[in-house]
Amino acid sequence: MPPARKRTRSYDPARTRAAVTAQFGHVRDAVLALPPEALDGPTRLGTWTVRELAAHVTMALGAVVRGLDAPEPAARELTLLDWPLATAGAAAGIDGDVRALDAADLPGLYARVTEEFARALAGADGERLLPTRFGAMTLDDHLVTRTVELVVHTDDLAAATGTEIPYDRQALAACTRLLADALAVKAPGGAVEVRIPPYAVVQCVEGPRHTRGTPPNVVETDPLTWIRLATGRTDWATERAAARIAASGERADLAGLLPVMG
Repeated sequence: MPPARKRTRSYDPARTRAAVTAQFGHVRDAVLALPPEALDGPTRLGTWTVRELAAHVTMALGAVVRGLDAPEPAARELTLLDWPLATAGAAAGIDGDVRALDAADLPGLYARVTEEFARALAGADGERLLPTRFGAMTLDDHLVTRTVELVVHTDDLAAATGTEIPYDRQALAACTRLLADALAVKAPGGAVEVRIPPYAVVQCVEGPRHTRGTPPNVVETDPLTWIRLATGRTDWATERAAARIAASGERADLAGLLPVMG
């Protein structure tokens, strides 16, 4: 595992906890309002149905509960910026976990996870280490990763069902920033400035670093387009053709660096 890196930005723990709870609530409300026949519909995630995707969303909080209930690891193994790149290759294990869930009673599953999460999180120390699929990390860092899981799958559910599901602003901001910072870790440098207003600006790609005036290589897009690019839900060529990406400069082509999270 690469050596730990200095965190490039901080996240307010209280706001992150509130954002995770709020976004899970938005998904829960949307799922429980779906007609039964919609749950058997397809999603863009392989063979998963809407029901299986909806069940998977509960794992975002369930992982926190299991981690806090487990013995604390002896040492930290994963920083926040390690996490997005560490997820590559985990799809098979996640698929098995989803199929092991009891997705027949989604109202019961969501109610149980909501209660267990609130119980586990009450008074929990944000610096406490907990085991995750990818290595031991602090609770505060793990909760930031939960915003990515929840926001990405909110978008997956909306795409599958045609339902408009709200995004908690703090959850969307944290998700956008972490995935932008992951790009800067994957392709360090200062030749390209990536702008995702209103939440993030990062510099990446080896080459001359720009320090004054308008950078010669700029990429700009909106948060949801960026999140879809960063997680492989769409590709660079499709979004450029749809004018959802503005790119200027000879180095401003990120196609070969995407996705940043598998």
